[in-house]
Amino acid sequence: MRPGPALRAMTVSVLAVGMLTACSQSYDAEDVAYAGDYGSHPPLAVVGYPSTGSLGITQQVVWRIADGKAGELASLAADKEDKGVPEKTAENWIAAFGKGARGKVTAEFYDEGSLRQEVVLYLHETDQIKQIQVRATSVDGKDIWRVTMDEPAPEEATAVHPWVPKKPGELGSKTAQ
Repeated sequence: MRPGPALRAMTVSVLAVGMLTACSQSYDAEDVAYAGDYGSHPPLAVVGYPSTGSLGITQQVVWRIADGKAGELASLAADKEDKGVPEKTAENWIAAFGKGARGKVTAEFYDEGSLRQEVVLYLHETDQIKQIQVRATSVDGKDIWRVTMDEPAPEEATAVHPWVPKKPGELGSKTAQ
């Protein structure tokens, strides 16, 4: 007795999934978490030239602000030895920018981003602007990206530096003209 078309199709599908699984790279928990975050947040519009690392950390900063996760946001800090400063900064950023981070956000990346990069976040829903600095840090011989979080006072967290343009692209993603 020959198998029917449905059984043949199911067999081919099972074999294909098995082959693809065997050939695919292994994913760790960090990859799975990133994919979940990426799929559950509005896309981040990008202006300028981010590196893979500077883009990744910037997305995580926006996502943690949007989700109101102060502990997770503070864990992205570059300088964690400043006791309480990243945590207070995280609280300030969430209080000031949480609503805007849940909507459309454009991130403009300034200058070359192999080791550090200035990033300006334009939160369109609230017409707010937030400048951050991201940088590569070596941890256990592995380069990871972190964000400078040294704004423990609310007025520091919401201050807009004079060089920051009001709209993305006005300076051509260059801080020095």
